[in-house]
Amino acid sequence: MKIFKKILRIAGVLLVIFLLVGYFFVRNIARRAIPDYNQDFAIERLKEEVTVLRDNYAVPAIYASNEEDLYRAVGFIMAQDRLWQMDLLRRVTTGRLSEIFGEDLIETDHLMRALRIPEKSAMVLSRTDPVVITALEAFADGVNQFIDQHRRNLPPEFSILGYRPEEWKPEHSVNLTGFMAWDLNMAWPTVVILHKLRQKLDDDKFRELIPDLELYTSYVYPEYMLTKTEVRSVLLEQSAKLRELGLEVFSGSNNWAVSGERSTTGKPVFANDMHLGFMSPGIWYQMHHVIKGELNVTGVVLPGQPFVISGHNERIAWGMTNVMVDDADFYLETINPSNPHQYKYMGEWRDMEVRTEIIKTGRRDSVEKELLFTHRGPVISGFRDLDDEVISMRWTGNDYSNEVSSVYLLNRASDWEEFREALTTFRSVSQNINYADVDGNIGMQTAAGIPIREGTGEMVVSGEDDTYDWRGTVPFEELPYSYNPPAGFVISANNRTVGDDYPYHISHWFYPPYRYDRIREMLMEKERLSASDFKIMLSDKQSKLTERMLPGLLDELEKIPRPTMNERSAMEMLAEWDMIHHPGSPQPLIFEKFYLKFVENLLLEDMGEELYREFIGERILVYNLVDYIWANRESAWLADEGQGSFTDMVQKSFYEAIDWLEHNHGPNPGRWAWGDVHKLTLEHPMGEVKLLDVVFNMNRGPWSPGGSFHTVCPYSYDFTEPFNINHGASQRHIYSTANWDNSFSVIPTGTSGIPASDYYCDQSELYVNDSYRPDAFSEVAVENAAVYRMKLMPDN
Repeated sequence: MKIFKKILRIAGVLLVIFLLVGYFFVRNIARRAIPDYNQDFAIERLKEEVTVLRDNYAVPAIYASNEEDLYRAVGFIMAQDRLWQMDLLRRVTTGRLSEIFGEDLIETDHLMRALRIPEKSAMVLSRTDPVVITALEAFADGVNQFIDQHRRNLPPEFSILGYRPEEWKPEHSVNLTGFMAWDLNMAWPTVVILHKLRQKLDDDKFRELIPDLELYTSYVYPEYMLTKTEVRSVLLEQSAKLRELGLEVFSGSNNWAVSGERSTTGKPVFANDMHLGFMSPGIWYQMHHVIKGELNVTGVVLPGQPFVISGHNERIAWGMTNVMVDDADFYLETINPSNPHQYKYMGEWRDMEVRTEIIKTGRRDSVEKELLFTHRGPVISGFRDLDDEVISMRWTGNDYSNEVSSVYLLNRASDWEEFREALTTFRSVSQNINYADVDGNIGMQTAAGIPIREGTGEMVVSGEDDTYDWRGTVPFEELPYSYNPPAGFVISANNRTVGDDYPYHISHWFYPPYRYDRIREMLMEKERLSASDFKIMLSDKQSKLTERMLPGLLDELEKIPRPTMNERSAMEMLAEWDMIHHPGSPQPLIFEKFYLKFVENLLLEDMGEELYREFIGERILVYNLVDYIWANRESAWLADEGQGSFTDMVQKSFYEAIDWLEHNHGPNPGRWAWGDVHKLTLEHPMGEVKLLDVVFNMNRGPWSPGGSFHTVCPYSYDFTEPFNINHGASQRHIYSTANWDNSFSVIPTGTSGIPASDYYCDQSELYVNDSYRPDAFSEVAVENAAVYRMKLMPDN
């Protein structure tokens, strides 16, 4: 018995030792990369000392004496906070995710390699100003020096996945532009699913899937119109795995600015919030770059690139929203029956370019995948489960553009002319970019690669001849813009860019103008507006979609002959609703569930389960179709025998919504709450592995912030997985040109990409509560806000 007790004591001691060793081992992996922001470093090839000040959110302000020192420091500091994220984005653009995540990512890597992003980057670098090249090289050197100095204390993801970061090169920074261009591509997710549905639906139903642009007369440029002479002259001259990893960039956005005549300060006030997939770490890194007497710019930077993408300098502010350009076309190729690598073009058989890609799935394992290219671009049908057809893609992302140079010049622009000149090469990442300056001017410029094409590009077309080949892109001089408009404000919110007078087709894939109309409504509520008013606007959760649909919904529900007690209660609550999507209110939950049931009852039977789920995964198609049917009660989608009338469809969807709510949220409608199901969790790309999340605390949340996909303050969800929030504002900026120090910003996460850091998601509570960090800009304000001070010194 004594021996047995002794064995138990020894086993207990060993278990405690094992647990303690395990605890300290894991703790070391989790925390060893957390930097000391007061620690100084010696950096090779620095010419002079660089000072890095950080505020209480660890946002860095970098003070250097010359450009090379600045961008070398930017690379070092960014790597200190976001090295693994930078490497992850690099692997996306080069198709190398399978090396670290395994064979589940093979098809994603295969697709990314088909896009030939590195080839585009090589072309861009060959035509880039040497000054910009030098900045990119300095940035890469700073990243690499950080890696060399910290090989023993890298971020935990490197240890977990068992690899080390490779050398950073300038082309890796340029590659990120290609990723951004692809991520906001509107044609890829829409045209192919429409092609599949075209083969299943009758003509009338299919026609209604194409957005009816006549429904939307709220334009980004309401005053923009070319004269007939200009039109004639121009026409003559220009004859799912990335989503799962949280690696999506632009989805939608808001931006607006008011002139000095419409502001309380007498100078313009400016706002921008770019919408993208929520993830942690977030896609933006806040930075402030200063070269005394030469450059003073602050805003957000994409991890892996050195320049401020959206922000302000001492003279101007700028911010971006997606134009929603239809920037790709798809061609049905005729294949030679005797040679699967030949396609017919202009009456002849042409050879495809054939590439064999070796995709590594670990240190030793690999697979071979074939890529085919026509003269237009890659054959993509295999990526979209179109095995019986060969479809190639023409995409603006493969054409020359130079967003890196554009952003470099934006950082230094001092007026409207220099702002526009900077944007002349901003063509693949199509954006409406708003503008405000200290002289009192405001404006908006479309910077986009809009194809000049036959037709409107929403369908797969024949590739047998050159009928549908592009004839270039719209010249910059003919892109829409607005400068000091009479209304005293500019707005864009992914809505329709211009009216029918514009001679070029931009897209069918605009968002309905719910957010645009609400922003305009709020701007018109006051004669003069302040930064505080802009904070209220950015937090607004009142819905113009609800305003559009609710009266008709209530009219149809009043026709119900004998509603149940809960149905009557829900109807009464909807009738009293202020149309604000509060998280604690039952009305948003009732409305959103009705909306989804209406879509399901309308489409599922005709499309079938597989195509239905694919269709609703592209929400913009759903928004436009529901809008069309709500305005056209005799829709072909309601014409089938047995389908019932519009009234029948609305009532059926309402019954099913209430039944679902009763079963999932209890019998008392007064206790139903939008925030009970509509939740935000900031997920790390590796946070789906529960053990990793528990051990390393990778995910944060959940929160219930309210709002929805149609509110100015957006908290969107996929219709395939309601109601988990996965898209929203990736940053919020409010800039006062009267005094830049009276500006405000916030991101959903934090400065650090290291989960154990205090600054990993330290802005999240600010963000979900519609609060901000003061965005200090002047040297005095930055010094007063400084909590940390680091020096980077020349290594002599």
